[in-house]
Amino acid sequence: MDVTPLVPEGLQIIESYGGGGFRVSGKHYSGNVLVLPDRTLAWTPGDIAALSLSDFAAVVAEDTAIEVLLVGCGPAMVFIDPDLREAVRARGPALEPMDTGAACRTYNVLAAEGRPVAAALIAVD
Repeated sequence: MDVTPLVPEGLQIIESYGGGGFRVSGKHYSGNVLVLPDRTLAWTPGDIAALSLSDFAAVVAEDTAIEVLLVGCGPAMVFIDPDLREAVRARGPALEPMDTGAACRTYNVLAAEGRPVAAALIAVD
């Protein structure tokens, strides 16, 4: 029995992570990525503890309203500055930090449910 969810054509799905990169919808990406519903982009934030609104510009500028922006902080969850969370929320998505593995899994579940979700992911080894 096939237990994989039906994934609409063109939807980005995170297939694997680790080794300093990601495999998203059949393509390998080295380093950090920003996964949007219809495409994946290289993401080059500064230090995870010093994120700014500009690090999320591609998400908050989306024509399709993203409801949830998952932030994969690396091997462990890092608290995001409350002012930054509020600034992102004022432009649409709720910013949810978690470790990168949890962010990848959560993104896939929400995307498969048809939710407008994006993930900003720090690569792990």
